[in-house]
Amino acid sequence: MRTVIAYLRRKRWSPYVGGVLVGLTSVAAIGFAHQLLGASGAFENLAGLIEKSISPSLVDNFYFKYIQAPGISWQIYLSIGVIVGAFVSAILSRDFRWRVLPDRQWREVFGSSVLKRWLLVYFSAILLEYGAGIAGGCTSGLAISGGVALAPSAFIFVGAAFMTGTPLALFLYRRKGV
Repeated sequence: MRTVIAYLRRKRWSPYVGGVLVGLTSVAAIGFAHQLLGASGAFENLAGLIEKSISPSLVDNFYFKYIQAPGISWQIYLSIGVIVGAFVSAILSRDFRWRVLPDRQWREVFGSSVLKRWLLVYFSAILLEYGAGIAGGCTSGLAISGGVALAPSAFIFVGAAFMTGTPLALFLYRRKGV
């Protein structure tokens, strides 16, 4: 038990241990809840719920009837669990602290403007949610759950993510010598 607690207190975990735990979580989600992991639908569920409270006719369409019903879904609970889990992890590793900007890496590459950070995060989140809708799922829904189901789209998505993300990261971070 002490070994487990000591491991939980680490600031960095082995990516292999993390991968195994994500895989076991996926299997448990399928086995116990009969659900695949996926988080991006939570935002659509909440948006639909807000729209429904404003005007029920806004959600009277095919998408909200058959694909993503408005309301509190298991994806919302999953998203809350991710936030709570991250908080508990930060507390256990003694790495929790309030901050407006990320550490040195962000400041060296993008500067110290808080407004710039918040605007970039806001528009990136919109772009990410839009892309998740086009791709048929977010990283957790498409890559992890799709991979568990051996869906070809999952492997295409993961390959495309690495083929575009790696050059972009090299471009963004090498230009400033970070």
